[in-house]
Amino acid sequence: MESKSQRTCGELKVMKNSETRHPLVRVKDCVVGGHDVTVIAGPCAVEDEETLWATAVQVKKAGAHILRGGAYKPRTSPYSFQGLGKTGLRILASVGQALGMPVVTEVMDTADIEEVAAYADVLQIGARNMHNYGLLKRLGKVEKPVILKRGLSATIEEWLMAAEYVVSGGNDQVILCERGIRTYEPWTRNTLDLSAVALVKTLTHLPVIVDPSHATGKADLVGPMARAAVAAGADGLMIEVHIDPSKALSDGEQSLTPGQFAQLMQDIRALTSIRQRRVS
Repeated sequence: MESKSQRTCGELKVMKNSETRHPLVRVKDCVVGGHDVTVIAGPCAVEDEETLWATAVQVKKAGAHILRGGAYKPRTSPYSFQGLGKTGLRILASVGQALGMPVVTEVMDTADIEEVAAYADVLQIGARNMHNYGLLKRLGKVEKPVILKRGLSATIEEWLMAAEYVVSGGNDQVILCERGIRTYEPWTRNTLDLSAVALVKTLTHLPVIVDPSHATGKADLVGPMARAAVAAGADGLMIEVHIDPSKALSDGEQSLTPGQFAQLMQDIRALTSIRQRRVS
């Protein structure tokens, strides 16, 4: 028998039905959700222009499509590096423009939406803000794609409901991002739920990408989980890369070096050919 929650979900705009087609979320010249597997890469945070430039040049050379970098960083400790704010946005936009790469960064507050949207091509909602319904409603009025990360302990239904807040507001350019959920397992940062990727693609018409960096918290696990995500049907990957992870101001332990990222891109290209997809 169909549950009440399943009947409710069936009425949502994000859910598949006989009339919906798999939408393509366009980010400048990049298309997320089509035949290609889209790769988003870059440092966790924008630290300075020199470091971002050095990293961005390498990830583009390896084949990344979109550059990531946090200007506003939600950190567990108030004493950790919080990002450069507007200065970080300017640096990110400048480097992305110089290299011809779209850029994505996180927006944390409704008061920052207009400013972040002025610099970024994609607005990211982090796991901590998945339940920030005021923020989600406001993003429904923004004419820019939104990456919605799954919350720390969110069920799939809660994740889809959060996406519905954005879509029902008028913005259907939403990309779902699985980044692991909190469980009792202490050996990884989170537990990457790849079953959610396969399941959500049967439930919704929205593209689904995976962030293996935040999911595992360990650089040596990023590659295996990225390959597994592609095999599970993910439409893209979000991977943290730093020119020198040992000196990163944020999440260096989970960041790949440019060399490691280049090797991973080769592996992904081989895997996508088997899946009858590609990394252009």
